[in-house]
Amino acid sequence: MTARRPPAVAFLGLGALGAPMAANLARAGFDLTVHNRTPGPEADLVAAGAEAAASVPAAVAAAGLICLCLSDDAAVQAVLTAAGPALASGSLVVDFSTIAPATSQALAADLAHRGVGYIDAPVTGGTEGARAGTLSVLVGGDRADVERARPLLEVVGQRITHLGPVGAGQQAKAVNQVLVAGSYAAVAEAMALGRRLGLPMALVRDALTAGAAGSWALEHRAANMLEGRYPLGFRLALHRKDLAIALEAAAAVGVEIPLSQLVAAMEDSLLEAGHGDDDVSALARWYAAAAADAALGS
Repeated sequence: MTARRPPAVAFLGLGALGAPMAANLARAGFDLTVHNRTPGPEADLVAAGAEAAASVPAAVAAAGLICLCLSDDAAVQAVLTAAGPALASGSLVVDFSTIAPATSQALAADLAHRGVGYIDAPVTGGTEGARAGTLSVLVGGDRADVERARPLLEVVGQRITHLGPVGAGQQAKAVNQVLVAGSYAAVAEAMALGRRLGLPMALVRDALTAGAAGSWALEHRAANMLEGRYPLGFRLALHRKDLAIALEAAAAVGVEIPLSQLVAAMEDSLLEAGHGDDDVSALARWYAAAAADAALGS
């Protein structure tokens, strides 16, 4: 019996997460067409077996599954508008972007009128997880649509969790970003304290990673904080955008999240200082700046 060929896939948005996710799909044998609004990232994917499309409509025209991994609500809306009638009835949009739950719900309703399915599937796990195919995928949508997308989801992610209807994935991602805010800020604060105490912080970091304070941020980002370098895993500006979604979601249900409000203010100051394209671990810069200000005032 001939093996069933995977459906044709379009992948739009080839940034720090999207490019390695698309590369994993190409390696897995999917018939893949890629497009990025800013040309350039397609070249490596073409070398891996994908086809590059010159426009959004050209990318989606023959695809049964359309993957989006874009920066924000406006970008997702713009790409789907550009796709227009090229989106075939019966196709399914798999949106890996992190956007507001209400935006996902509105997009799903609009696409349904055209016979196109939609699931929100934001991811967590950083660029490391995107490259390794070990992301955690937080999914909202109809069960039939989720199952249709599952072979693709299982290539880009190690854990696929269907959380409810469209929008539930984005709500879970908001919860995730609250945790990211607190954990990164706590690690940055702890590293700043330890350094000021004169401790051998590389040893302290290794010791704490194995204890009750261990976390993904401590294991994967504390060393960079200590070295004062912030190679891109997830951009600070994008996390601030995601944190705004979380703050809005909390306000809508009357939940106070003061730690997230504090981290948002810290990130705002870093954005004003020009660090928006740094990794989120650049929160450590806030403590360095505070220490410098204190030294000048003493």
